[in-house]
Amino acid sequence: MIEIFIRVLPFFALIGLGYGAGRTGFFTQDATAWLTKFVFYFALSAMIFRFAATLPLEQVFNPRLIAGYLWGTAFVYGIATIAGFLRKLDVPTTAVEAQCAAIGNVGFLGLPMFAVLFGQEAIGIVMMVLATDLIVFSGLIVILINGGRGEPISLHLLKTIALGLLRNPMIVSILLGLTWSALSLPIPGPFDDFLIILGGAATPGALFAIGASLARKSGERVQIAGWLSFCKLALHPIFVAIGVLFLFPIDTFSATVVISAAALPVAGNVFMLAQHYNIAAQRVSAAILLSTVISILSVPAIIALLSSS
Repeated sequence: MIEIFIRVLPFFALIGLGYGAGRTGFFTQDATAWLTKFVFYFALSAMIFRFAATLPLEQVFNPRLIAGYLWGTAFVYGIATIAGFLRKLDVPTTAVEAQCAAIGNVGFLGLPMFAVLFGQEAIGIVMMVLATDLIVFSGLIVILINGGRGEPISLHLLKTIALGLLRNPMIVSILLGLTWSALSLPIPGPFDDFLIILGGAATPGALFAIGASLARKSGERVQIAGWLSFCKLALHPIFVAIGVLFLFPIDTFSATVVISAAALPVAGNVFMLAQHYNIAAQRVSAAILLSTVISILSVPAIIALLSSS
């Protein structure tokens, strides 16, 4: 575990650097928002496109991988949903908590970190995890929130969800990259250099932005945040492991990457959704902060366990 911890330490050190810059006010909230926007729309998109465009489709699309990950994620989503209903929460609040319990920071943290830890072979696997989260669960939470508020599930709502996915630069980058790969098109040298330079900003920019955004997260409602962090950091990788090792078994390397992705802390976009709909933003904020801090030790521990088995 010590070796894995040392390898992931620079990633979390960048998060810590961002946190310090945000906490001291050196990096303002507006600056964090603009940095996040740059990474989301430009740097990370360039990285994803280049990886997708250079990967054979058979290395990316794996139905058993998707099924195993989806089963494990849905199971934890269900556990958090039942727990919310037992506490007599309404449907929108329960949906937000379930999203915290099952959706990790795969785009900003997992993709750049696993590219270094596991090599380029892991990129296609991580992209499938990211696409599953975005396509299935980003749409599901919007449906549950609107349905819980008494709004009908109309074609207009489904169209809005679909358009939102198509406007997501991560989804667009994956689709464009895979299309480029399917057509067996070479990436021209100058364009490839452009993607390498721009994509190179994704890892430090994304990690710094995570830290700076955490500086404004609340540490209140620790009990609920602790439960949601336990779901995300412990239950999620356990049930995903059951999915990809036993129910829909895949090769050892792919399983290691998928389970490691499930062990990542709560995704920052859950807070944006909670804030947008004005639902439980405080508990989401606390869950992101707590799960990220704990993941400094829990993620290396899980990767070390998987690597030694």
